[in-house]
Amino acid sequence: MGKKIAVVLTDYFEDVEYTEPAKAFKDAGHELTVIEQEKGKTVKGKQGEAEVKVDASIDDVNPKDFDALLIPGGFSPDMLRADDRFVQFAKTFMDDKKPVFAICHGPQLLINAKTLDGRKATGFTSIRIDMENAGANVVDEEVVVCQNQLVTSRTPDDIPAFNRESLKLLA
Repeated sequence: MGKKIAVVLTDYFEDVEYTEPAKAFKDAGHELTVIEQEKGKTVKGKQGEAEVKVDASIDDVNPKDFDALLIPGGFSPDMLRADDRFVQFAKTFMDDKKPVFAICHGPQLLINAKTLDGRKATGFTSIRIDMENAGANVVDEEVVVCQNQLVTSRTPDDIPAFNRESLKLLA
């Protein structure tokens, strides 16, 4: 039985950090719902390769209806964390101990949700100090799995490891 995965995404996401995990999750039988401020809008990746149609507005979704959360990187998580609805949405997954998959700049949303304190995690080089300041034990590894819940990776190069560990948690 496939799991329902929420994906928080807006313009200027890192293309492959959405497209590759999305393909891996769908191929494994999971269902993705792309969530942004506006349902039906098309968001574009910063490399100009990916365009993704938004399935639902943040106002119309409940974290309780999903089994896991995917936060692709790029500029998208920084823009989303300015909106408290997305911060609270991500916080609920962390508080409820549901799987959260955050790659590259994805942990920025978790910094604002104040959910990294005491967690082992990684992220893109430029946000590691921010993650440490948020209380995370930050390491430089291709993928980190913390408490059988939080999966984090650093860059697009880490996607194969990120997908592998994320799929294990969904199994």
